[in-house]
Amino acid sequence: MDTIASLFSFITWPVSWVIVQFHKVYGAIFGPDTGWAWGLSIVSLVVLIRICLIPLFVKQIKSTRNMQALQPKMKAIQERYKSDKQRQSEEMMKLYKETGTNPLSSCLPILAQSPFFFALYHVLSNIASGKEIGAMNQALVDSARQAHIFGAPIAAKFTDSPEKVEALNASLTDVRIVTAVMIILMSASQFFTQRQLMMKNVDLSVKTPYMQQQKMLMYIFPVIFAVMGVNFPVGVLVYWLTTNVWTMGQQMYVINQNPTPGSKAQDAYLQRLLKSITHHGEVRGRRRKSVVKVIVAKGSDRNENERRFFGGLSKAGFVAQADGSVVKGEALPAEAEGAAKRQQPKRQTKAQRQAAAAQATVSKDAGEDSEPTAVEKASPSLEKKPQDTAKSGASGTGAKGEAQGDKPARPSRANSGGSRQQGKTGQRKGQQRPKHPSSKK
Repeated sequence: MDTIASLFSFITWPVSWVIVQFHKVYGAIFGPDTGWAWGLSIVSLVVLIRICLIPLFVKQIKSTRNMQALQPKMKAIQERYKSDKQRQSEEMMKLYKETGTNPLSSCLPILAQSPFFFALYHVLSNIASGKEIGAMNQALVDSARQAHIFGAPIAAKFTDSPEKVEALNASLTDVRIVTAVMIILMSASQFFTQRQLMMKNVDLSVKTPYMQQQKMLMYIFPVIFAVMGVNFPVGVLVYWLTTNVWTMGQQMYVINQNPTPGSKAQDAYLQRLLKSITHHGEVRGRRRKSVVKVIVAKGSDRNENERRFFGGLSKAGFVAQADGSVVKGEALPAEAEGAAKRQQPKRQTKAQRQAAAAQATVSKDAGEDSEPTAVEKASPSLEKKPQDTAKSGASGTGAKGEAQGDKPARPSRANSGGSRQQGKTGQRKGQQRPKHPSSKK
């Protein structure tokens, strides 16, 4: 570890100088030799570094959004080359190159602050040895050696021997208890940070290498920090625990305010937004309007969470506009919708349609004087009522008249026309009457 830390000795002086400046402020409040003064100086160093890394964090968020926007294309590649894993990986890398997306962007903040981490480790190692380092003279080194955090010197390690711990005016039991608790907290905070990213802010509908990477980091990083933590001085543990807490809080803010599309966090955010719109009758805030505006612009490409959000707006009587605002809309009540559905005509069977077509043909050949009603004009496929059929005399057989005692009527032209029509269609069965030679064809 000392060899690795020496590689970043070029940044040791700036790191030590920043610690000294913060120590002057906190030393005036808590005392120059107290653990609070030196511990808070290290915490302030972390905060300053993370503030400087905010632009890099914004770049990480944008890269993550680009990864989410590529999910449909990634899924298509997976489906197309599901039997060829090598070709699938090649197409994925080609897609990353074309869109300028880096799947390892989530590691950028950790990689960027690594030089500061090793520089602080180098400073604390020299403090434990009683040597001047960077901007810290001998007086400041001696003051830091006397500083204790909950009974453990800031330069002590879990693996230090009893003699070395005794030289720092502390007990080995206190050092190991404090370092063990801090290692557990450091690993737990790292695991929780990755877990909330995987469980809340990732679209689980598509399996991608990015998701596999995040899942791997969720388990690997805590183990790495737990193993390496036994060799970290207390001051370095304070540094890393602080940066983990910062990362966790920063990520919670992003998940709550700018969740990934298709994730559980987006569903929770849209439900909160729906509740706010229902309560106030409008979209409050420019950022919320921009969210609604983006969802409206998606059209049919909305995910399940966004469709559920629009369904809730419709039930509440609101309609989203293209500018991100909402207006009161006239929603059709459920009773009216049911009544409209009940008023629709039922679909006729094939036999009913054939019978209606035959009756319409008979009526046309008979040359009826009465004009069809408006209903018959609009719905020629509807069957005539029994009394209308009897009046028109279009039964085709005259069986009804014979049953009532009427004389057998001579087949009318309409009936003969109907018979000829039925013969053509093949609907009339039995022997047909022979045609007269003088009859027209």
